[in-house]
Amino acid sequence: MSCQDVIDVAVPENNPRLVLDAIIRVDTTLASTEIRVIAKETRGFFEELVPASLENITFLNVDSPGGTGLLGEIEAGSGIYVTSVSTEELIRDEFLLQVRFEGELYLAQTKFVPTVPIDSLQQGDNSVFDDNDTELIVTFTDDEDRDDFYIMDFGQGLYITLTDEFNQGQTVEFSYFYDDPIPPGEEIQISILGADERFYSYMTLLLDQSEEEFGIFETPAVTVRGNLINATDINNIDVFNNVNDSDNFALGYFAIVQEFTKTITIE
Repeated sequence: MSCQDVIDVAVPENNPRLVLDAIIRVDTTLASTEIRVIAKETRGFFEELVPASLENITFLNVDSPGGTGLLGEIEAGSGIYVTSVSTEELIRDEFLLQVRFEGELYLAQTKFVPTVPIDSLQQGDNSVFDDNDTELIVTFTDDEDRDDFYIMDFGQGLYITLTDEFNQGQTVEFSYFYDDPIPPGEEIQISILGADERFYSYMTLLLDQSEEEFGIFETPAVTVRGNLINATDINNIDVFNNVNDSDNFALGYFAIVQEFTKTITIE
């Protein structure tokens, strides 16, 4: 027999916060690109996010005023807002995301970041902890004419970040191991995303402070500041930024990045 004591654990009481998944993945071979932003709202510490109903959301071309505009919600209450933009315009110009939510104005600005294609994707037979590991061997060639940062998306909420600091212009080969068994015949799609240094740092910090497997914009257990600022009280005279305000921003990130994908069938 044993006795059990009930222990009350105090959890943080955070005010509801807007969370935006605004990572725009661009296939440069297509004539147009769908701009899709998923807006959610935090609730309690252990509660799942819920869709957020925005007052409005606009996607504006900074270099060509008047271009693009209001995003529309695909279904009332879904929190998913979309529009379509010329890919040529998207990779050429700089863009501003403007969101109004519960009387607050949020802004983020970014520009397209290119990347390199995946040269090859193969299944290996090595393991790290046990024989149930699945090894994928990824190869790509860095661009020697620029400093590159990479976000690798392995599906299932699994990401890693890479930089070309020590392999400028070289062919990079590395192994990635899935801990959970993947049944033979299942297809896995992985992606390589371009990133500037700020997006790379944001993702690296988010991965370092979170569990290995997670949905980046699903259950933010940590408050990592992205590039979405609360501009409600910014007047460009006395107040021109709020970067020193530790609690005045939305969670998530706004980025426009090139994406290459490859698919492999597990044997």
